[in-house]
Amino acid sequence: MTDNTTQYRIRILHPNAMTRLRLQPVMHGLAGILFLMNGIGTYNSPSPNWAMAIFFIVLGLGSLAFPFVMRRFRNIQSANSMARLIQAFVSLTGCLFFLSHMQPLIGILLFLTGIASAYIGWAEYKIFQPCYVKIDMMGLALPGTFSDRTIGWNQLNNVILRNDLLTIDFKNNKVLQLEVLDERGATTVDEMNHFFKSRI
Repeated sequence: MTDNTTQYRIRILHPNAMTRLRLQPVMHGLAGILFLMNGIGTYNSPSPNWAMAIFFIVLGLGSLAFPFVMRRFRNIQSANSMARLIQAFVSLTGCLFFLSHMQPLIGILLFLTGIASAYIGWAEYKIFQPCYVKIDMMGLALPGTFSDRTIGWNQLNNVILRNDLLTIDFKNNKVLQLEVLDERGATTVDEMNHFFKSRI
């Protein structure tokens, strides 16, 4: 028997975490290629700024190499956030350099890259923070990038917690499986599953 105050918080790995992990090397690689192209463009200009060209080339090579060495860092999340911050800062300040040297196309491209790097860094930071599925009498609240997504019990066929997986079966034939990070005793799991079943 449950009352109107029944509520559960289940700590999970963010639903988008695995996708972001797979995209991390690609995004660092794209930033690295852009920085290398900027370095080459600066080198090939009529009056090259050697310091800026070398800086962009070193940063480009560093961005390309980062995905291969980031697993060696003790705190991968912090290292990744720092790399994104550097990429965003260099892109936004590099934008001013190219605009001041009458190269608006490269300047605009760097500005957009800086904004994208800042957004990606923020989204990755949010995704790797502890997050929870909140379940109560009204339904489920799933974590999102910007805000929680609320799902009513009337949209679901089944919800079950088993083997460290929370499985959510929607009436539109979509199934979502979330990795549960906290261990719960068999009695608590049975109690939760009984509650879920009573609400369907």
